[in-house]
Amino acid sequence: MTQTSHTFTLAGPLLRGARQPRVALLGQPGAGKSSIFRAASSTAVHHERLAGVGPAYRECRVEVGLDQISLVDLPSVDSFHALRGDMPHLTVVLKYLLWGDRWPAIARHEAHQPESAFAAPDVLLLVMDATALERDLELALELAQIGKPLVIALNRMDEARAKRLFINVRALAEKLGAPVVPTVAHMGIGLADLFGAVVRAAREKRAPTPQPPSPYIAAQLAPLAEIAAQADVATAFGAPTTFLALQLAENDDYFAEELRCHFPFRHAALLSAREMAGQALPRPLADEIHADRHHRAALLFEAVTRPGGGEAGPRWQRWADEVFLHPRWGFAGTLAIFALVLFFVFEVSAFLDGLTVARIIEWAEPWQPTDTAGVVARAVLDGGIGLMGIVIPYMIPLVLLLVFLEESGIMHRVAFVVDRGFHQLGLHGGVALPFLMGLGCNVPALAATAAVTHGRDRTVAALLITFLPCSARSAILLALGGKYLGGLGVFGLFILAPIVVSLIGKLLKRRYPETTPGMIQEIPPYALPTARALLANTWERSRDIVTIVLPLLVAGSVVLALLSHFGADAWINLALTPITSWWLGLPAVLGVPILFGVLRKELSLLMIFQALGTQELAGVLSTTQIATFLAFLTFYVPCVSTFAMMLKLLGRKEAAFSVALSVGAALAVAAAVRWPLELAARLF
Repeated sequence: MTQTSHTFTLAGPLLRGARQPRVALLGQPGAGKSSIFRAASSTAVHHERLAGVGPAYRECRVEVGLDQISLVDLPSVDSFHALRGDMPHLTVVLKYLLWGDRWPAIARHEAHQPESAFAAPDVLLLVMDATALERDLELALELAQIGKPLVIALNRMDEARAKRLFINVRALAEKLGAPVVPTVAHMGIGLADLFGAVVRAAREKRAPTPQPPSPYIAAQLAPLAEIAAQADVATAFGAPTTFLALQLAENDDYFAEELRCHFPFRHAALLSAREMAGQALPRPLADEIHADRHHRAALLFEAVTRPGGGEAGPRWQRWADEVFLHPRWGFAGTLAIFALVLFFVFEVSAFLDGLTVARIIEWAEPWQPTDTAGVVARAVLDGGIGLMGIVIPYMIPLVLLLVFLEESGIMHRVAFVVDRGFHQLGLHGGVALPFLMGLGCNVPALAATAAVTHGRDRTVAALLITFLPCSARSAILLALGGKYLGGLGVFGLFILAPIVVSLIGKLLKRRYPETTPGMIQEIPPYALPTARALLANTWERSRDIVTIVLPLLVAGSVVLALLSHFGADAWINLALTPITSWWLGLPAVLGVPILFGVLRKELSLLMIFQALGTQELAGVLSTTQIATFLAFLTFYVPCVSTFAMMLKLLGRKEAAFSVALSVGAALAVAAAVRWPLELAARLF
């Protein structure tokens, strides 16, 4: 088969490792800054305080394509016009933006010094509220004076449209000289484009267009600019001359005070220049600068906005996003998708299983050869039937469904909604649908995991998926549990699955430290997948089943059949006695059914009746023994086909670890079920 190769042109050196830029996330309260950080952040977020003052900032690594950034969520900022004493964190945030942890000479005498290493940001990411654009433009004009690359997230665009406010994003970007990206942060819309713009800004290192004050203000600032430009002052403050001149003109709380302490004669000149400016202006210079900034923001707002119009996209798309992405009721759309997957698992797949594989099994049942060659041939047939039992009822419909959800853009929305929940397991929301597929069959779930994860996330997700009760295990729970334990008992066994997955997830976070960076969940436009794309992608994700799973499935079937043929059953039962009898408290003859469960879990159910010589288990097993056996069977060693996929995904070491982990977890869960039940039976 001819392999198609793809060539990608890189924009420049990859921004990773030592080249990884730091991005400061800024914004006023309520603009959506925290929503953007939550959407982009990894499961490992570092918390720190800026020089031990004010609220803590949050930092994490984020993957943006092949590049990485270090995203720093700073405390909310409304303005640097007055660095008030009642909000000391404003001064500290400004120091971080200017200097990082390398404070200049004028700041080294202060009581609060940097407590940890944090370099100054390479890019400023300002989140502006589209519904309060005029207010936030003032902060943008201030940040433009700092001289660092600036990217603007124009957030809450959905609310602006609802208010019939049209914003010309392109014109706004041109006037500010900085990229402006419309976003709806709480829905994840526009975030992929936003962080793409951040990476480009970090690579280009281009500062925004200077936004000077009005000419009448600039004339009065000239003497202050001369003071700020003096070599000794510029060296001591380490700030852009234009920004420092504005701070000296309008702010008595920090920069002017430091100038008085370190350069008294320069401070005298500053006071004289401010007094002269005050005489020439109708109001004090600081008030005039603030009013002028407000006026320029208002003019800019009027130039790029107009009421009415501005409808973006068909109305049905906005309604669909409300169903799938809304922070309050968007979870209902996710539940609907989950219900659709479960319908495929328990209805469509079960129907296909009964229509195809069940009939093949019924057809092959009379053939029970007694010679060695016949036993081997029957084992090969059983292996093939086992593969068909995976591919026909579960693999094809579930993978087709997954591919459809991906190609249509729905899966990306589901992943965004459940992302925070999966963070508790150290994973990202992209594994949501593979986890659901695991309720049908672990094999296609693992194949789907390979498509949406990599590295540590792939390992952890694959290990956890094997603890999900597939349809075969669910069938045993429903068949035996429903008959002998009742509805409450079956519910209790099923509820063990999320508990075990959660606990194992916590343990795996220790084995695999959370070094995985955050990911930007792209929200693509809705699309109707083509039949060609559906079939091509389904085959791409299914072909490993034939080449990898089939040989191991057949080999395992042959080995177990030969063991049974040559009378090794007694030896198997004897070898497994420490597990079956001592630990689980079960009859020793159940060792073989447990072992054969690695082929198909349904075999365990059939062989239980054969081993015990009866179809009525209540006469030979107690309620405690049945509950213990079902708990163990639910979590122990994944079937051979699942193990084969683990080999493909993770390699021998991790696949062997998955077996050891599942056996250990199954033994622990079974003991946790057995001992309380035995104690209760003795007491009552």
